[in-house]
Amino acid sequence: MKKVLVLSFFWPPSGKASLHWPLKMVKFLPEFGWQPSVLTVKEDTFTAPDDSLLKEVSPDLPVYKTGFLDPFDLYRKLLGKKKGEILSASEALSKTDNSFKQRLAIWFRMTFFIPDARIGWYMPGLKEAKKILKKEKFDVILTNGPPHSVHLLGKKLSSLFKIPLVSVFIDPWVDISYYKGQKRNKVVLAIDNHLEKSVIKFSSKTVFVTQGLIDYFSDKYPQEKEKYRLLYWGYNEDDFEDLEPLKKDYQTILHAGNIFDHQNPKYFWPAVKEKIETGASLRIKFVGTVSPLIKQEIEKNGLSPYTDYSGFLPYKDMLREMISAEYLLVCATEPRHVPGKLFEYIRTGKRVIAFGDDNDEVAEILKKTGVGRLYNYSDSAAESFDIQDTGPVDFEEIRKFDRKNITRGLSEILEEVT
Repeated sequence: MKKVLVLSFFWPPSGKASLHWPLKMVKFLPEFGWQPSVLTVKEDTFTAPDDSLLKEVSPDLPVYKTGFLDPFDLYRKLLGKKKGEILSASEALSKTDNSFKQRLAIWFRMTFFIPDARIGWYMPGLKEAKKILKKEKFDVILTNGPPHSVHLLGKKLSSLFKIPLVSVFIDPWVDISYYKGQKRNKVVLAIDNHLEKSVIKFSSKTVFVTQGLIDYFSDKYPQEKEKYRLLYWGYNEDDFEDLEPLKKDYQTILHAGNIFDHQNPKYFWPAVKEKIETGASLRIKFVGTVSPLIKQEIEKNGLSPYTDYSGFLPYKDMLREMISAEYLLVCATEPRHVPGKLFEYIRTGKRVIAFGDDNDEVAEILKKTGVGRLYNYSDSAAESFDIQDTGPVDFEEIRKFDRKNITRGLSEILEEVT
């Protein structure tokens, strides 16, 4: 059996949503002839933990953990938070809070976190990985980002030990969505672009989780596009087994995950309020972090009495909320973005109300699976409440996104480079 060393900053018990892709790939890879080992950190200090994910990790899986230099300790001080206090992803870069501390914290992050706030793992990760690779032979190194600093670590190890590198891009690098509306120093941008280009050129294969990302990087680095491969984010069929919906006497619009200022469907909220005023027993529920602007919009539209903020929930509990909701709200950031939660949404077969300007990829996925439709941010999506069904829901099409099928595709990519 061939062996792959997986570098992933996020790993259980972290509750970070972006760990689900590598977690499931590692789980299923042995079925396709690949034995994984994982290098990660001892503790993710940014994201709320989800201990339920620990049972997803096989006791036979070699997992190596290191410490790292955590710049968010200083970030917390700038924001007046306690050491170890959980930070909200939706609030960290929000401009709604215009206080000096918040502006200073954002400037610090935009200026000194190159390529991202996890660069402090590079040296500890390199030290530990050298020990591993001197003792054990691996056929491929697989890196998962963001944080994209993980790709720099993988590139260095690949160069030192002459092992092929496959880098996985879940999000863009230089202009990732949370930089939207932020100002970055020209020197910082130049350095970041150089680092991005170096990884793209060096990687034996580069995997992207959306076609939009492939198109973007094909335009930016056309000479490398023969190395690009598409593997969607997907969902895990096993996670939906034995889930029972919650009992309730009202209908729910659910948004799961983080929602940021720039993802505000501002014309949707008045449509929800109008629906309630005409007699609908309807509530909004947010599971995850909610930006200050979104909360302001909810209050401004008189929806606070009908809105629940559940915060972070264990993964299974979040899925239970999904199958219990009547409407599932998702907000794409831009045309390259296919939100990961979309695949869990479509698996439920429930009605998906999606917002995203010119996002043909999301629109096509919703159309093929039959679970909903995409609206522009200038739309109210009011008619979505009056559609009697979303069908026919095509579960055969939906099952193509099961992560076991996606892992098969990953194993084929790994075979290509060995």
